[in-house]
Amino acid sequence: MLAAASALAFAGCDKFLDVMPDNRTELDTKEKIQTFLTSAYPATDYMLLTEYSSDNVDNYGQSNPNTDRFIDQVFAWQDITETNNESDEMVWERSYIAIAAANQAIEAIEDMGGAEEAGYTAEMAEALICRAYSHFVLVNIFAKHYNSETSATDPGITYMLQPEQGLDPKYERNSVAEVYDYMDKDIQAALPWISDGYYTVPKYHFNKKAAYAFAAKFYIFYEKYDLALKYADMCLGSQPSTMLRDWLDQSKMTQDSDVLTEHYIDAKLNCNLMLLTAYSTMGMNFGPYRHYSRYSHGNYLAQNEDGIALTILLGTNNSGFYYSPMKVYTATNLDKVIFWKLPYLFEYTDPVAGIGYNRTVYPAFTSDYLLLERAEAKIMLKRYDEAAEDMNIWMSNISKKDWDLTVEEINDLVKDVDYSKWNFSTIKKRLNPKFEISEGVQENLLHFCLLLKRIEGLGSGLRWFDVKRYGIEIERREMGEDGNPLKLLDVLAVDDGRRALQIPKKVIDAGYEANRRKDK
Repeated sequence: MLAAASALAFAGCDKFLDVMPDNRTELDTKEKIQTFLTSAYPATDYMLLTEYSSDNVDNYGQSNPNTDRFIDQVFAWQDITETNNESDEMVWERSYIAIAAANQAIEAIEDMGGAEEAGYTAEMAEALICRAYSHFVLVNIFAKHYNSETSATDPGITYMLQPEQGLDPKYERNSVAEVYDYMDKDIQAALPWISDGYYTVPKYHFNKKAAYAFAAKFYIFYEKYDLALKYADMCLGSQPSTMLRDWLDQSKMTQDSDVLTEHYIDAKLNCNLMLLTAYSTMGMNFGPYRHYSRYSHGNYLAQNEDGIALTILLGTNNSGFYYSPMKVYTATNLDKVIFWKLPYLFEYTDPVAGIGYNRTVYPAFTSDYLLLERAEAKIMLKRYDEAAEDMNIWMSNISKKDWDLTVEEINDLVKDVDYSKWNFSTIKKRLNPKFEISEGVQENLLHFCLLLKRIEGLGSGLRWFDVKRYGIEIERREMGEDGNPLKLLDVLAVDDGRRALQIPKKVIDAGYEANRRKDK
């Protein structure tokens, strides 16, 4: 009996050891790797963290109850102790989960003999560029912005090059420069192999145009403007106007937020280069709702700093300039002036109880924003006439008039505008980048380009990265009942350490190096 029991035990042990010790799929076919790579895209967006950290929102006061401790901390640039599906902790965790999936796919391909040998070049390209993208998000949120002066010693984040091994591993932070070097290598390795061939819906993956758009953005951040221009050109082609959002067509549609926001993310539109899904409330925050409305992009900001300020600068107005004017909401505890962009979607986990998750779909890359990034690269390369042409294309597409402003006319529009102060806003805030820009035409064209980028990216979290890159000092102010600035609350100085969001508390508690806060 003992011998029989021993034999059965050993047989059971053999069968147990034949099974994977966890729930991972064994990646040994193209189909499995391709399916697995859908996990290499982050399930949480950064938009709330960066939009509410930027100067695109004001504080509408203690009488507005539409807030919570989490968004209070984000707006005040405090170290975040609260958590939800859009918190710093979730952005960090889900970005590294996406990186882990990319690394698992890369390891599987290498174990089968390598991408070229095994015929997995397209899969390897997607894994590499997904790995670079999630690291790009992490380093630009949780570290100082790249610059050639200090990035060799500035703490970045850990660049994960292989799947995690062992229990409770300890990680060191790579420098910002090292992270950028790794991203550069991943992007360059991926680009020649990017293929749209195996995607069922290419717009939900790093298709060729999306990969070129990401490369262009990366090289602008990396201060390699010639490469940024190269990849922007490869994406936009010789007639970029054919790739832009059709605002005229949208203006003819039923003017309903649900209709227009669902159209905004349509995968068939040329302008949407890559779409991602996320746990997100941004469809409410920048929609016709009171959610988080204590901190809002209101009429004062629109009139003085961005969307309507542009129309005033050009001698027109909101309804006379835009095909689809900014939407104005004014009511008790509601002062919002926005474009309808991201849909508010709800995923029911229990329809009977009415519970589930807030979701949205958002364009991670668009041709409209890329066109303005190309203009920025051209300004940095002092190709001013070409930059003006790109900015005119963008304005002519979004507005009811064809624009053909010269470099001199743009310079004249901007040069005499006063710089903003906390209680007196204009389209201009002082630029204090680590890289060199010259006074006069170059600086004024940059102000104009940054204004257009701010409008195009409103509600998408993109403004924060320009605030960091250009060393723009911004204020926190409380608005009065008349909708004008009442009280200065705080200032984010040029070298303020809070420009790098703090590493999530759980990660610090596990032994990871925190961001310094002595510069406050």
